[in-house]
Amino acid sequence: MAAPSQIDLAGTTANTWGYGTVPGSTIRLGAGDTLRATLKNRLPSDTSVHWHGLALRNDMDGVPGTTQDPIASGSDFVYDFVVGQPGTYWFHPHVGSQLDRGLYGAVIVEDPHESLSYDDEWVVMLDDWLDGVTGTPDEVLKELSGGMGGMMDGSSSHMMMGARSDLLGGDAGDVAYPYFLINGRPSADPETFPSTPGKRIRLRIINASSDTAFRVALGGHRLTVTHSDGYPVNPVDTDAILIGMGERYDALVTLGDGAFPLIASAEGKSANALAIVRTGVGAKPVSAASIPELTRTVLTAAMLSSPSDVSLAKRSVDREITAALTGSMMAYDWGINGHRFDPNNPMAGALGVLQGERVRLRIENTTTMWHPFHLHGHTYQHVGGGPRKDTSIVLPGKSLTVEFDADNPGLWAAHCHNIYHAESGMMTILGYLAS
Repeated sequence: MAAPSQIDLAGTTANTWGYGTVPGSTIRLGAGDTLRATLKNRLPSDTSVHWHGLALRNDMDGVPGTTQDPIASGSDFVYDFVVGQPGTYWFHPHVGSQLDRGLYGAVIVEDPHESLSYDDEWVVMLDDWLDGVTGTPDEVLKELSGGMGGMMDGSSSHMMMGARSDLLGGDAGDVAYPYFLINGRPSADPETFPSTPGKRIRLRIINASSDTAFRVALGGHRLTVTHSDGYPVNPVDTDAILIGMGERYDALVTLGDGAFPLIASAEGKSANALAIVRTGVGAKPVSAASIPELTRTVLTAAMLSSPSDVSLAKRSVDREITAALTGSMMAYDWGINGHRFDPNNPMAGALGVLQGERVRLRIENTTTMWHPFHLHGHTYQHVGGGPRKDTSIVLPGKSLTVEFDADNPGLWAAHCHNIYHAESGMMTILGYLAS
C-alpha cells in the first residue's frame, strides 16, 4: 500500500510517503514466476509503480500517460506479469518527483541455475534524503526549475553548488541533502549486518537515490563484482564501486574478523552513508572515518565485460539512432535531442524502430553534467563486449554506444534517472508495434 508514513532518522521524525516501510519490503521470486502485486493508492495524489530493469509486458511498465492510466488516490491497480531474467531489480513510482520520497523497494529474481557460491546475501539500498526534513521533492523541483537565478539572488534553499567529482567529469549533483541512507537508516543509526568470519556474502547494491552517485566500499575488504543491472559480468576484483542512480551491482566478499564500515560515499558531496558489518569484537565504525578502499581502485561499468553466454548474439545492425542529452543547469531546460518531454504530448520527439531490429543507440551527452541514462523494457549491451545493462552513466561531453534487440513491442520510456532532470524534460519514448 502506498500511503503517507513516517521515517525515523536517528531521532528526527520525517513525514513522507512509503510502502509501509522505507525501503518497502523486498519482493523475492524465481525466474519464470508470475509477479502479482496489488497497489493500493492511499496517497493524496495519483501514483504508479515502475518495475525498474524488468523486461516485462508494456502495459505493466507503470508510466502514466504512456503505458497505463495513473492510479488515482483511493484506487487500486493489479500488476500481473511473468519475470524472466534473474537478477537484482527494484520498484518505484513514475509520477512527478515521488521517487525522492520513501516509495521504493527491491525485487530479487532468483536464478534456478545459480552458479555463484555464497553463504548469505544482503540487499543494500542507497538513498539521498530530504523529504520532511528540509522540504519536499515538489518544492525542490519547483526551485530547480527556476534555474540558477535562485542561487544567484540567494533565495535557493535546495540547490547545491561545488559538488565536484573527477569520476563524474565535473559537476556531481544539483541538490543539497541533509541525510544519506543505507536501507532507510542514517549514519547516526546505522544498519548492522551480523555474520561470522570467513563467510562469503553476496551484496546486492541498489542506488535508489534521486540526485546522488555513490562510491561504495567495505573497510578492510576487496569486492568481486559479478553482476551489473541483473546480468552476469566476467568477475572483477575492486576496492570500491561507482554506482549511479538506478544502477545495481552484485558483489561477493569474504568477511574478516571484527567490525567493519560499509560506506556509500556520496560522490562529490563530502558526506557518507554508513552500515556496519560485524563478525566479531571491535569498536563501532563511524561514517566520518576515511577508509583507504574509497580512494584505491574504483570500478565503473567501462571496466566490465560480458561472458559469451550473456552477450548479444552477433548480427548486423539494422538501425542506428541517437539520443542527444541536451540542456543546462543554468536554465534547467533538460531534454533529449533538444526536445523537452511533454506528458500531454508524449510521442513528440519519440524514437522509432521496428520489431525484430538490432538497434545501435548512441547516447550523446552534450551537456556539462553527467546523466544516468535508463531504457525501459530492454537490456542493451555496451558495444565492444561490454556489460549488459539498462542504466548507464554518461559523462559530460562524452557519448556511450549500446546495442539492443527490439524484441518487446510497446511504448518505452528512455530518460535520465536523475528524477529532477527527467521531470524537467530529459525523457523520450522509444516506440514500436508488434509486426
